[in-house]
Amino acid sequence: MTSPSTTKTSRPVIALVAAAGQGTRLGANLPKAYVELAGQTLLERSVRALHASGAIDRILVLVSPAMEEHARAVLNDAPMPPTFVHGGGERADSVWAGLQAIPEDDATVLIHDAARALTPPEMIARVAHAITPDCPAAVPTLPVTDTIKIVNGDQIESTPDRARLQAVQTPQAFDIAKLRAANQAYFSAPQGFVATDDASLMEWFGEPVRTVKGDTRAFKITTPIDLTLAQALLEEA
Repeated sequence: MTSPSTTKTSRPVIALVAAAGQGTRLGANLPKAYVELAGQTLLERSVRALHASGAIDRILVLVSPAMEEHARAVLNDAPMPPTFVHGGGERADSVWAGLQAIPEDDATVLIHDAARALTPPEMIARVAHAITPDCPAAVPTLPVTDTIKIVNGDQIESTPDRARLQAVQTPQAFDIAKLRAANQAYFSAPQGFVATDDASLMEWFGEPVRTVKGDTRAFKITTPIDLTLAQALLEEA
């Protein structure tokens, strides 16, 4: 395995960890970010991976108000103690709250899902270092292996060329000023689309988004099967 890069960029790199959702599909009796995997919560594993990347200067964790005390207890001994920010009802609301809590105007911001708990530190560093003056957005991707269908109701309309399809992961990295501008435009008036991730928001805003190599271990733990797979991968490591 390649060692994580410890080279810092010339401006601060700040990570926002999305952990305010409920994650009901996992079937747990508490929000997904606080489900344990081999003795550590998904949130704790994600925060530790960000620190281990050597690329992050500061971490903000986006939490629901009801879970802030629990999150503080979980991350009490984290190697990089985070700042806690109250998230909103939707992911986009949480990210916008996190962006508003960052004082810097010249920084790289990484948006990461707490549920991608096995994301390798070296992948995190790779994404963080992809932001340059001519690259305001970078996302990790992997080729799609399944055939994808465009469906209307129960009827297939078309089959897009799989060679051009990529599955997007997190963390996603952005120039903070441009991501803020995109969010301001998005929230200032009703839009004709729902931003399902931060990269789609930047695309809508007209900013170029670069892809970098993702990693199969950075999958999102969403269902009980995903949790079982993550457990098996840790046992094999």
